Amino acid sequence: MGKLIIFSAPSGSGKSTIINYLLTQNLNLAFSCSATSRPPRGTEQHGVEYFFLSPDEFRTRIANDEFLEYEEVYKDRYYGTLKSQVETQLAAGQNVVFDVDVVGGCNIKKYYGDRALSVFIKPPSVEELRKRLVGRGTDAPEVIESRVSKAEYELTFAPKFDKVIVNDDLEKAKAEALRVITEFLSE
Repeated sequence: MGKLIIFSAPSGSGKSTIINYLLTQNLNLAFSCSATSRPPRGTEQHGVEYFFLSPDEFRTRIANDEFLEYEEVYKDRYYGTLKSQVETQLAAGQNVVFDVDVVGGCNIKKYYGDRALSVFIKPPSVEELRKRLVGRGTDAPEVIESRVSKAEYELTFAPKFDKVIVNDDLEKAKAEALRVITEFLSE
């Protein structure tokens, strides 16, 4: 039976980079496949990148309590994690990795308790986060400011997580994440 590893972080803290590194480390990690009500993009396939559901089907499944966590990002644009999918992956012996927002992370942790490890990746400071977002060169100034103010809110959730890793040096943060996850999986 697999275990669950939950990652949350403000945008720009290096979470995806750290997760992608861990996926190469022979830890039997597998991403949880999320559900969404948006249509597939490009070559995306149902059950591979996402489970594609209509907004009505999504709402029905919410009403039936089939999600560990979900969010309506825009009107009728839902994203969420199906309990059944996670159970299937755990039963197959996979260690399931979640890349979710702070509220979703807290909900999954509450549902699974000690079977789950919740990890918060923290930027060294809000100023450093702003510099990283500007440095990416992908967002307009007002988008960056909205991400920074969202990050300030998300940072208040850090104490609710089992482990907080400060990413001020990427190699050190990757090594610490590897140590923490390896320890958890060997318990």
